[in-house]
Amino acid sequence: MIDNMFSLHLPLLEKILRPIIVYLCLVVFVRIFGKRELAQLNPFDLIVLLCLSNTVQNSIIGDDNSVSGGIIGVFSLLAINYLLSRLLYRMPKLNRIVEGHETVLIEHGKVDWKAMKKEALSELELKTVLHKGGLNDYSEVERCVLEPGGNFYVEEKDPLREGKERSEILRQITALTTEVQELKTMLASRG
Repeated sequence: MIDNMFSLHLPLLEKILRPIIVYLCLVVFVRIFGKRELAQLNPFDLIVLLCLSNTVQNSIIGDDNSVSGGIIGVFSLLAINYLLSRLLYRMPKLNRIVEGHETVLIEHGKVDWKAMKKEALSELELKTVLHKGGLNDYSEVERCVLEPGGNFYVEEKDPLREGKERSEILRQITALTTEVQELKTMLASRG
């Protein structure tokens, strides 16, 4: 039983190369299919990711279900990820090629519908991004960018808006407090 758990059914070099090849292909495919896949996981994207992991499983481990084979596969994936990260860090130009570039979706309150179409983002998805930032309308946005890693950067036209809104709320609370105190004083003097 222990012999079956640790004996390799495939050559060691094949066990190392399989995960590396699959990893590099996945990096290229994610780059080709765009940032949107990284930006927001809707139910369909989640299903694709789950199916993708199941699909590549056999290509990574082959017919080998041994513990040793699994450990070698995991080590190979982590090693190629580490090496690629270090390589991209040391070579910024290559990193820009691999990661891609940002996509400006809104500039000065105007939506770039061509960029939205290119990234396959719906208006509802964009509005959701804005609402998460506390914004209700495109006119409140100076700039909205979909970054290469799939994150959204949203810059407000009026970054002090929240502070102004808080100040106005505090002013109104103070005015209400004063009115309540005056009413209490007036009622106390009558009673």
